[in-house]
Amino acid sequence: MIHEYLRTLVSFAFVLGVLVTIHELGHYLAARWRGVHVEVFSLGFGPALFRWHDRSGTEWRICPIPLGGYVRPHGFEDPEDATPEQKAAWIPGRTFHDKSVASRAIVILAGPVFNFLLAIVLFTLLFSTAGQPSVRNEIASVVSNGAAAAAGVQPGDVIRRIGTHQVTGVEDVQGTVMAEPGAQTTLTVRRNGQDMDLPITIGSVTDSASSKPHGQLGVMFATEVGKPMSVLHAVVAGVEETWKVSVQTLQGVWQILTGQHTAKDLGGPLKIAQLSGQVAQYGFASLLSFMALLSVNLGLINLFPVPLLDGGRLVFYAIEALRGRPVSKRIQEISFQAGFAVLAGLFLFSTFNDLSSFGLFKWIASLVG
Repeated sequence: MIHEYLRTLVSFAFVLGVLVTIHELGHYLAARWRGVHVEVFSLGFGPALFRWHDRSGTEWRICPIPLGGYVRPHGFEDPEDATPEQKAAWIPGRTFHDKSVASRAIVILAGPVFNFLLAIVLFTLLFSTAGQPSVRNEIASVVSNGAAAAAGVQPGDVIRRIGTHQVTGVEDVQGTVMAEPGAQTTLTVRRNGQDMDLPITIGSVTDSASSKPHGQLGVMFATEVGKPMSVLHAVVAGVEETWKVSVQTLQGVWQILTGQHTAKDLGGPLKIAQLSGQVAQYGFASLLSFMALLSVNLGLINLFPVPLLDGGRLVFYAIEALRGRPVSKRIQEISFQAGFAVLAGLFLFSTFNDLSSFGLFKWIASLVG
């Protein structure tokens, strides 16, 4: 048990440390490129455990709370908010606030961009060394007492059609089935070189976290691990996989916003820590894949137009570019307060979901009972 907890802590610190470092490195390198002096590069929050200065004068910190990090550009504060001491310390031509809108936007945008680049690098490394896993449209096993078993589906069958819908792959099968719980239809499968029509009633399953049922066949599809790719092919596959994960993530967010999925599916830092430990036990390749998925999610989340996130600042810069002057200070303050409330609420809600999934509240209820 202690070994599992230690593995979880180490894996979580490693995963989050790498993702945050790369994200903040994007801000740091972009700031240096645009001529902005960087005062602080901090990994983690809280009092600094270790600190040192490089030759450019940047203070590097390692702090004890590994839930993020930050880069503080020189002159990040607005001139109207700066104290006389801060203004006296400004280095002419090296402050963030006196750079053009384009330069400031580049500095902010670089963090999420580096997360996408990290995902591409990790996928490339994974595909060039271990190959790209894939799921084939071929039944590997049939769950007993499931809808497919009742219809006579057998291992080795290939699903060709669901009703009149010609399926294009495993994802198409899963999406079609999930949208039709309880439907009476026909499953066309290829068996021994011939097509067979099997009448089927798609199973209906309701998750404990959601009141909406979804369809289920009760089958497992065959998976295979591809051969290691050449570096060039691995890069192309890495870009394609990063794009695919980005689209799937945005689709998932949209389904939550439109009520197609329950918000109880949202996980927080505790869930990430748990998954980090679980994935790590399957080897470094699995951990790399998990980190790539998280890196894409971190990049996308930071691009959401929520004040305090990178995307929120980019919206302000876009408005400034169109209007020719910055958004009023009052509007920015109200927006940042609202953004903080939204992010704090999401953090608390996702943490509540994590604790619920761990069974903490059921355990407390049993003690009270």
